[in-house]
Amino acid sequence: MTTGSRDADFVVFDHVQKSYDGQVLVVKDLNLTIARGEFLTMLGPSGSGKTTCLMMLAGFETATHGEIRLGGRNINQVPPHKRGIGMVFQNYALFPHMTVGENLSFPLEVRGLSRSDRAERVRRALDMVQMAGFETRRPAQLSGGQQQRIALARALVFDPELVLMDEPLGALDKQLREHMQFEIKALHERLGITVVYVTHDQSEALTMSDRIAVFNDGRIQQLATPSELYERPQNSFVASFIGENNALGGTIASLDGDKATVRLSNGEIIDATAVNIREVGQPTTVSIRPERVEFKPGMMAEGAHTIDAEVADVIYMGDILRARLKVAGQEDFVMKFRNTLGQTKLSAGEHIRVGWHPQDARALDPV
Repeated sequence: MTTGSRDADFVVFDHVQKSYDGQVLVVKDLNLTIARGEFLTMLGPSGSGKTTCLMMLAGFETATHGEIRLGGRNINQVPPHKRGIGMVFQNYALFPHMTVGENLSFPLEVRGLSRSDRAERVRRALDMVQMAGFETRRPAQLSGGQQQRIALARALVFDPELVLMDEPLGALDKQLREHMQFEIKALHERLGITVVYVTHDQSEALTMSDRIAVFNDGRIQQLATPSELYERPQNSFVASFIGENNALGGTIASLDGDKATVRLSNGEIIDATAVNIREVGQPTTVSIRPERVEFKPGMMAEGAHTIDAEVADVIYMGDILRARLKVAGQEDFVMKFRNTLGQTKLSAGEHIRVGWHPQDARALDPV
């Protein structure tokens, strides 16, 4: 095996399953490969299996079936403290009776480093997270954002090749959470470490990740880059879970390769790109992103399909306006458009034509 292939297969889940009491399968036949230096996010709703996968990789849970490898080595039976993995938790897990310096020094002490080496590594880790000078403070004297930085520094202080993060920003307010997203991403790029990150926050995953594994019901529904997931979801769950999405129900009227015509519930025919559809007459859900919907003829792409709509309400959101429309018998069809000078105003009850390009309408499995 070449070095390149080892780097590509740095973390491997090979047919991994996890069940409790031999009955409920929480993780179902997981196959996943993570490259060295990659930032991979496990994203999904509560109970989807993402955190269980992280805990198995950390060594806090044991796989019922299959093999987990790290750097080519089977680690199924390796205890957590011997895996050389850094861990950041949502609740920070800092020792309250220790100072910041002592919290960071503790994992180095366990590994038998000398006092001078420990001091140098603690100083370097605090510099990494812009917390130099806080060595003598206790966790209770720090803000939530500062505690999270210290928890991150502790995970990095012993130079692990792999860092696991379990909902690390969940306890922070929105503004600080967004700021920390960029800080963690910048730190990852600067250090070149491998990060496996767990969250249920779609915008967080899209902002930070090289790739995202979308989990549901114990399985990966789609594994792709952020743009691929958002622009080209492979099933209705991914389309609805990643970002805001319009879903129009109907049946396939005709199929020609990946080109489909769909008869909506009100009898209207629209064009769409067939994704996981196999035959005429099959029920489908057509996915259309709200920002791909236009209502001004001059803005519509050539070949755009148009359909009647009634404006239910328009909400001002600062940089964008969000209109809820009645379309094809549904009352929750959403259109988003930029708030620009001279923007055409829409009013509740107004009848308009809306359109989108067929490539932006994806015929997926029925919801």
